Amino acid sequence: MEDKETLVLSAMKKAGKPVRPGEIAKEIGIESKEVSKIIKKLREKGEVISPKRCYYAPKEG
Repeated sequence: MEDKETLVLSAMKKAGKPVRPGEIAKEIGIESKEVSKIIKKLREKGEVISPKRCYYAPKEG
């Protein structure tokens, strides 16, 4: 897993609730567009879920 993917996942876990890409971007200091691309990759791998539109959370388990 890439470093930025790890950063995004750990920021999601730290939040403890579903978050928007913009919130993660502020937390880890990278652009929102880049966070969205990383989330897309993580969703394809099955590591991130979207419990509601535009909100993302790490898959439990």
